Parts: sequence; structure tokens; C-alpha cells
Amino acid sequence: MIRVLIVEDSESCIQLLTHLLSAKEGFEVIGVARDGRLAVLMAAALRPDVISMDLNLPVMSGLEATKIIMEESPAPIVIISSAYSSEASFSFNALQAGAVAVMDKPRYQQGERDSQAQEVLRTLRTMSEVKVVRRRPLMTQQESSATRGASSLSLPSGGVKVIAMGASTGGPPVIQQILTDLPRDLPAPILIVQHITSGFTSGFVQWLNQTTGMKISMAEQGETARPGQVYVAPEGVHLLLSASGALLLSASRPECGVRPSATVLFRSVATTFGKNAVGVLLTGMGRDGADGLKLMKYRGAVTIAQDQQSSLIHGMPGEAIKLGAASRILPDSRIAWYLKTVLGLDNGGSR
Repeated sequence: MIRVLIVEDSESCIQLLTHLLSAKEGFEVIGVARDGRLAVLMAAALRPDVISMDLNLPVMSGLEATKIIMEESPAPIVIISSAYSSEASFSFNALQAGAVAVMDKPRYQQGERDSQAQEVLRTLRTMSEVKVVRRRPLMTQQESSATRGASSLSLPSGGVKVIAMGASTGGPPVIQQILTDLPRDLPAPILIVQHITSGFTSGFVQWLNQTTGMKISMAEQGETARPGQVYVAPEGVHLLLSASGALLLSASRPECGVRPSATVLFRSVATTFGKNAVGVLLTGMGRDGADGLKLMKYRGAVTIAQDQQSSLIHGMPGEAIKLGAASRILPDSRIAWYLKTVLGLDNGGSR
């Protein structure tokens, strides 16, 4: 039985979530907190398997409640909030604070038949199994310098032309950390596929722009990928890179059940840039990206998989590691350092 704590001040949403969870076998609503302060107290007292958390709450915001719960009595927290731009930054700040997923609120009128409602149930069930931990501090500059000689690396002749990243569950805060730690004058573009709930991709881009210091934009058809800029795949289409450096968007069939797919991106980068590319596969459910990362390694690219300890869910990078697709397996805190090493940026560039 999955024990759920609902944190919500809207009576209609409380009724809907309670109805959905009570009607679905395997769930039990163990409490309802109508403000953030009460949520903190109930999380400590009840020790739920998973928490559904709204952001706009009285007394204490959902963001602040998430921070305190993850510090004092960690539990998987799923942010269930209306997907409006005014809340987007709070949603992703909550992910950074330790929440495991962010979702739109299901529509009350359609009830349990609504696809969003079913997605809420699937997410709560899946996230209840995630083992959450307190956030580790970011690697300090001194620690990073001390580990520079930890592994030898031959820089690719001709330099790195593109960095491709793929991530799913748990990816947003890891991507945010990596981009924050990279220099603004990066000599290559970064292309990102992040699996995320529909309606939140634009908020993800906005949040990265606000918090990383990098230039982040949604990829557009035919746009030239420029060094130092970051391009995020839009919802519902694959992102590819042509030999001329133009971004291509494709509505071709999903791969590994998803679109955009990290494997599609990695395959296009492997085909067009070979050894002059870097592939990074981060935390996430499933196996998307594993085959594409293997092809990148076969074509001579540097390939990185996030390690199990720092991954919220080690599905995607774990599958790549099983295939022998990763030339380096690294914790999230060392990926930016390694990218700078691959790019030959001994001092990390300028910010």
C-alpha cells in the first residue's frame, strides 16, 4: 500500500486527488495538509511514501515546505501545480530543492478518465519507490582542482563541435548544476533532450535562463547552433543536428516510447560530428539514449554517463553503462569539470 500525503489548499483539488487515490487499488491517503507549515509537521509525523505538493499555499509556500521536508524528513515529493509561467520558476526551484517530479493539476471536470489524472497516479506510484537523499553540497573549486589529474584524457583533434545531453526524471536540477558550472564563452553549443511533463518545457527554459548565466532557448527549425548557447528540444518533436550545424526538428515516430528522444539526438550527432562530439546521459527512467550513446562512442566521441549514487533514477545511464557506451561514469558534481577538461578549458573559461 502506497501511503500518500496530499498538500493542497484547494478543496476541489483535494476532493479530486482523494477520489482518484481512493478509487485506485494500492493507494492510501494518510493525511491532507492545507498549508505548508502543516505539511512539514505531518511529513515528519506520518512518514508518507510519497507527497503530492501544491506550490501556492498559505502560511508557508510549497517551495519552502519542500526545502524543509527534504532537510528534516526526506520523502519523494511530486509537485502538482498549474502549468502557468508565473509558477514555472517555483516548480523548478522545488526540483532543485529535492522534489522528484513536477506535473500539471488534473482537470476536475473529467475526473479519473482524464489522461492527466492517470499520469498523476502513475507518477505518484513510480516516485513512491524512489530512494530520496539529502542534497550533497556542490563540489568546491578547491576539490575540483584537486581531482584534475584523476584521469588522463586525449583531446579530440579538431576540437569539440557539439555537446549533446539527454535526461529524464531528476534531470532538471542536474542540468541546471552542470550549466551553472560551465563558462559562458563555451566553444561549442549544447543540445538538450529533457523528458518532462507536457506544458513545462517553456518554464524549464525560462528557469535555466534565470539561474545558470547561460543563453538558453527552445530549438527552432533551421536555426544555426552557435557556440556558447544551449538549445532545448521542444515538446513532441525530435531534435537533430545537421552536418552544417543547423538544428532540425522532426515529428517522426517516437523511439523508446518518447519524442523527443535522446537516442535520436545522439545518433544525429554521432553521424555528423563523430569524434568531435561529446554525449552526456543523465538520470532518468527507461533506456532512452543508451543505444545512441553507444553509437557516439563507436564513432569516437567522448561519452559520459551519470553514476548511480548521484542519479535520482539510474535507468537511462545504467542501461548505457551495461552496453559499454560510457567512456566515463561520473557523479553530477564532476560532469561540468570533465566537460571543461575535454574542451581544454584548464581554468574553466570566463563567466
